[in-house]
Amino acid sequence: MGPIDYLVVEFPGNRMTGEGFPILVDLVDRGLIRILDLTFIRKDTDGSVTVLEIGDLTEDGRLDLAVFEGASSGLLGQDDLEEAAAALEPGNSAGVLIYENLWAAPFAAALHRGGAELVASGRIPAPAVLAALDATETSP
Repeated sequence: MGPIDYLVVEFPGNRMTGEGFPILVDLVDRGLIRILDLTFIRKDTDGSVTVLEIGDLTEDGRLDLAVFEGASSGLLGQDDLEEAAAALEPGNSAGVLIYENLWAAPFAAALHRGGAELVASGRIPAPAVLAALDATETSP
């Protein structure tokens, strides 16, 4: 199995254009990732949180999310959704995605067969990478 990651993507003002969804489908189709869970939540201005059904997001016909219907492995629990909602501004919604990095599974298996063990992993946030690159470019 490849590494499992998650994303929480906030949509200010509950405006979801759907522009990223074809890219997500392409990643799945190319065998790079496998979607384990995909859930949408909304945080109302009073702070209450609602789990949205895919059908709730496609009613107006602008978004076609049928391909994501039923993407649920059970890894994403109510406590995870509450934690994701805590990161949202009131009046916004979010997509919560858990996915497996399929591209890494053969690499991890080969390392394991060779006796190697993963002792650390992590993610460097994109803003930190961009800041470091900017600092490198402006250094004398």
